[in-house]
Amino acid sequence: MATDKKVQRRLKIKRRIRKKVFGTADSPRMTVFRSNKHISVQIIDDVKRVTLVSASSRCKEIDSLKDTNKVAQAVLVGKMIAEKAKEAGINKVTFDRNGYLFHGRVLTLANAAREAGLTI
Repeated sequence: MATDKKVQRRLKIKRRIRKKVFGTADSPRMTVFRSNKHISVQIIDDVKRVTLVSASSRCKEIDSLKDTNKVAQAVLVGKMIAEKAKEAGINKVTFDRNGYLFHGRVLTLANAAREAGLTI
């Protein structure tokens, strides 16, 4: 029952954030999903309703590194999404934390994407 309350609370926060955060062609929305084991990120154009670029800790390059912890995985995913975004011609994004607090793995992923050259 406690996890159900947690999920409902996060979804309520997510809806509140999504009222303000909207991805356009100039600045698409970068949304993060965090599970207990993995982290994934997508860059979405909300006008066309299409995912432009995505990256996850479940991809072969990151998943093959068995000894990395979750924070290190978030750094690798952040760098990977920034590289893929540059290849797609995306330099600036709007960050959507998806109801999660902006610390820990979410913050680490955002900082790694910034360091790799993505403007958030």
